Amino acid sequence: MKKTDRLIIYISGKDQKGIVASVSDYLYRRSFNITELDQFNDPFSENFFMRLEFSSEKSDVDLEDFKNSFSNEVINKFNLDWEIKRTQSVTPIIIMASLADHCLNDLLYRIQSNDLNAVVKAIVSNHEQLKERAEQYNIPFYFLPVTDLNRQDQEQKMIQIYKETKSELLVLARYMQILSKETTAFFKGKAINIHHSFLPGFKGGKPYHQAYTRGVKMIGATAHYITNDLDEGPIIDQEVIKVNHAMNPEKLIFMGKYIESLVLTRAVRLHLDKRVFLNHGRTVVFD
Repeated sequence: MKKTDRLIIYISGKDQKGIVASVSDYLYRRSFNITELDQFNDPFSENFFMRLEFSSEKSDVDLEDFKNSFSNEVINKFNLDWEIKRTQSVTPIIIMASLADHCLNDLLYRIQSNDLNAVVKAIVSNHEQLKERAEQYNIPFYFLPVTDLNRQDQEQKMIQIYKETKSELLVLARYMQILSKETTAFFKGKAINIHHSFLPGFKGGKPYHQAYTRGVKMIGATAHYITNDLDEGPIIDQEVIKVNHAMNPEKLIFMGKYIESLVLTRAVRLHLDKRVFLNHGRTVVFD
């Protein structure tokens, strides 16, 4: 089979007539083949979102040349925001976790199995117990214990690690510390958290105990981008599982580990594949 170059274009901006036609015409005139296309026109925000995969018979498309010509002929005409990446490009990420390691384990396994196009540049924790797991995967481990007195300094160290490793995504895999306003602002659209409830229900600490007290018949998990408002960031993915009256909080925690891992890994995959758009306090997800 002849080797081809496969790429993704990721476009957003104010909805206007002719965007899809202009994009399609540009690709057609250069003999590119559209293999997948999703679009959404939000009637409330009047915003337009498009994710488009295309291929070229050339084995290596000149991205800089493409960026210049596509910007001049399409993007600037409609004043749009956009990105382009190769479908198989590997994204550098950092994972933060505390004591619970089930979400971390699933992510590491999926990456090692090439199910996620990512490379983990560092594992950061406020506990030393996860150092052994990092060593098993030959990943640098950073122990940053957090107190009220050093919280700001430790967050700055974490941001420095993120910058030095040239990471493009921060994953909070059950990291049980509240990040500051300045840190959440820095990571806008670049940090995914897993919360162990079906938001907006049971925000904050011990959601399974809250669920038990209320006698719910299902529990859930939510992956969302972080914001300064605790557990209120734009939602990427959610899942629920049925439970019953005989299950105590410990049983709910046991049951919840599966869907927490599932939802976080799905959300990370959606982000890496450029299938998630921020739309004010919401998201547009082409899954």
